[in-house]
Amino acid sequence: MLRSKYDPQQRITVAVDCIIFGFDSEKLKLLLFRRKVEPFKGSWSLIGALIKNDVSLDQGASEILYRLTGLRDVYLKQLKTYGAVNRDPVERVISVAYYSLIRINEFDLKAVEDHDARWFDLKDVPDLLLDHGRMVQDAIRSLRLMARNRPLGFELLPQLFTLPQLQILYESIYDTKFDPRNFRKKILSLNILEKTDTKDMSGSKRGAFLYRFRKNSLDGSSMSNGEFEKLKEVIQF
Repeated sequence: MLRSKYDPQQRITVAVDCIIFGFDSEKLKLLLFRRKVEPFKGSWSLIGALIKNDVSLDQGASEILYRLTGLRDVYLKQLKTYGAVNRDPVERVISVAYYSLIRINEFDLKAVEDHDARWFDLKDVPDLLLDHGRMVQDAIRSLRLMARNRPLGFELLPQLFTLPQLQILYESIYDTKFDPRNFRKKILSLNILEKTDTKDMSGSKRGAFLYRFRKNSLDGSSMSNGEFEKLKEVIQF
């Protein structure tokens, strides 16, 4: 016979916090919102919520993201669990953090404004409540590790993009500058991009050819170690 509870005296609340990264074709940014209730009312925070008994962690994270951005089927990855006993001054709360990658021009601006939220450059992130600052740093490290073995442009770039836009994305992720000629040579050697006949004429009279990811790369599968060896001279990580 099953017991109704393992320990009826034990009370632990579970929360989900979402670290939302967005790319606007120029910079990688972080979405934050001002907390509307005490404690810490008015402080900058990640978007999050307590999880109800009948909702899974993944479902809870997806719903939080949808309420804030209006987007479904967004890349979402579980990052880490934060369970320090005194991390929340109100009660014992364990937080499971997720991070997501979105194209800023696709999200619902009104939904963001309704949550009193705004985008911050990674270099200008304000002090965050509780251990949310640590969550952000852990997410950035995870993002950089992931960029070693999969092309993140699937989630952060438009369907058609220029090589300079792709370079800017990687420079934003790694917070460093790459030599344009070397970057172009190395990234094309990976054979994951397909050049189109269309040009982006917004930057110069000559324009820049637009690229897209090859169809056989659209599953986001990992690139081999050998392929990424070709990038080590350009991307220092």
